[in-house]
Amino acid sequence: MFSNFKRMKRIISPSVLAADFSNLKSACEMINRSDAEWFHIDVMDGVFVPNISFGFPVLEAIKKHCTKFIDVHIMIVHPEKYVKRFAEAGAQMLTFHYEAAENPDEVIELIRQQGIKVGITINPDIPVESLKPYIDKVDMVLLMSVFAGYGGQSFIEETYERLKTLKKMIDDLNPKCLIEIDGGVSIRNSKQLFDAGANVLVAGSAVFNAADPMQMIKNMLNS
Repeated sequence: MFSNFKRMKRIISPSVLAADFSNLKSACEMINRSDAEWFHIDVMDGVFVPNISFGFPVLEAIKKHCTKFIDVHIMIVHPEKYVKRFAEAGAQMLTFHYEAAENPDEVIELIRQQGIKVGITINPDIPVESLKPYIDKVDMVLLMSVFAGYGGQSFIEETYERLKTLKKMIDDLNPKCLIEIDGGVSIRNSKQLFDAGANVLVAGSAVFNAADPMQMIKNMLNS
């Protein structure tokens, strides 16, 4: 179904964290009708990050209604313990934090064994160069443009320079690897992020708080 995964150049991945939790079916249906290619789900454990969000039952429920590629970002300790369950619950891309894994290579291999896409991510205070040993082993790098797990943060402007560094590393080591940006993404910075080399933009409140979410997705894609 997603054979064109590596050819996608501009993708919006609306974040369900900003949707109306009392009507997630409606949010899924809106994304299904929209130009968004992916659907982003943030999983927080209250340990690696201070908030707690969705568990497996919610992911399974979303899977029943969502026809788009399910992009899951896990902000949890010991990610290796839960890879199989996330894959079984519906994740088609599983992105884990470099900082939360004692052995990133092990987590990458466990995700690969489940037959789904592999992503790795870092918070804004972790040097981009830390990811160099893993670039050629993953399908995507998620560059956080705010600190994971904290709501209401503004986009960190240093992200552009970090994105430039990451893009160079990927071009050298694994040109097929996608770059995703998450945190404070909106119509105000979508063009600059795409132009700088991002392939996937995670947009939460920018989409779900818009007067016309489907039009906002279209606008960001065409920015």
